[in-house]
Amino acid sequence: QVQFVESGGGLVQAGGSLRLSCAVYGSTFSMNAIGWYRQAPGKERELVAAISASARTTYADSAKGRFTISRDNAENTVYLQMNSLKPEDTAVYYCNTLIVYYGAYEPLEDYWGQGTQVTVSS
Repeated sequence: QVQFVESGGGLVQAGGSLRLSCAVYGSTFSMNAIGWYRQAPGKERELVAAISASARTTYADSAKGRFTISRDNAENTVYLQMNSLKPEDTAVYYCNTLIVYYGAYEPLEDYWGQGTQVTVSS
């Protein structure tokens, strides 16, 4: 069973930065695309950033220019560097492996990790 362990969240003031980590266990990590999702209270989970097996990156419009996703295949870990944080970035952040379904990324695993809470104060 694939396991995701997210870490690095916290409380930060608007304009600050955080670096999230996602350790992936039990998968052929280097062969998979990985994505960072977030879910704010009362909202649906949304894909924020994705990185393919070949390290091609894509971002939601809300993350472009502020977030950077990267991966370390030797450590089976994906990172999300978040700069210029805004209160609307407040959410629980999760990671998952991705598949391409009808041209769009979709989460592969039904099981999600515990996530890491990011809170941005104004």
